[in-house]
Amino acid sequence: MPKKNKKQDEQEKEASPVAEESGGVETEPAPPVVEEELETTRALAAKNWDLYLRSQAELDNFRKRAQRDKEDLSRFANESILRELLPVIDNLERAVEHAEKGGADDLLQGVQMTLSQFHKVLEKFGVTPIVAVGEPFDPARHEAVGQVESRDLPPNAVAQELQKGYLLNDRLLRPSMVMIAKAPVGE
Repeated sequence: MPKKNKKQDEQEKEASPVAEESGGVETEPAPPVVEEELETTRALAAKNWDLYLRSQAELDNFRKRAQRDKEDLSRFANESILRELLPVIDNLERAVEHAEKGGADDLLQGVQMTLSQFHKVLEKFGVTPIVAVGEPFDPARHEAVGQVESRDLPPNAVAQELQKGYLLNDRLLRPSMVMIAKAPVGE
């Protein structure tokens, strides 16, 4: 085979764009099956990318919705107890209105009925009073504010309740403010 000169080599390169793109090595165009697979793969990749973006957006929307629900729950958590308390307030307002008209005996009876209604509402929501007087002092349920001498009660027993304590579903809501008994001086 005769040797080609440079000029002939350059002419062949110009005539074959495939040879130029591949760095001087001539390659055949890809078979149609490979082209189809490449297009199918690209379409699948685009579809998966779209699904990924949609799932990310859906997750972001879920997070925002969950945060909104959490905020609403904290803002409106007390709604049911407050609805139950409104009739108690109505009855107290009626009692005050009646007292202003001069019905003192009826006022006491009305306030007692309202207080009873209040206790029922609290009980409905799991709030129970702490029984303190006569019981041994319990720092987990009682707050001691002082001591009083007592012959009737043993030392460190609750002698007097200044403010009632309450439990919410057996968990301390507010401790009882109490005076503790101590032995009389000189005995």
